[in-house]
Amino acid sequence: MLLAKLKVKEDKVAEYLEIADKTDKAVEADEPGMLHHTFDQDPNDPLRFVWSEVYKNDDALLAHLANPALGVYLEAHAELGTDFSVEFYGTVGDKVIEAMNATGVPYKIFKTKLGYSRV
Repeated sequence: MLLAKLKVKEDKVAEYLEIADKTDKAVEADEPGMLHHTFDQDPNDPLRFVWSEVYKNDDALLAHLANPALGVYLEAHAELGTDFSVEFYGTVGDKVIEAMNATGVPYKIFKTKLGYSRV
């Protein structure tokens, strides 16, 4: 599971929602390994949002990082938003870590110690 937390600049929410919607539709169309993909607004701060994403496996996550729509989204975020960071919940492999390092996006991995998922 991945959570990408971000803030949108004042007066840019409508524009940001447009690029987020385009990205979401591209991910849905092109990434069968993406099992869950939502963009949620913070109830206490209308400028803060969270992408929540669940991947079938590491290959699905790598496919997401290679999706051209994600590159377009990140370019738009640089103009319309601030404070972008990623948190992983669960174990990811070396290829994912290498790919994340190449993005320059700050991230943290919370390794699973116990529990289960039915996703």
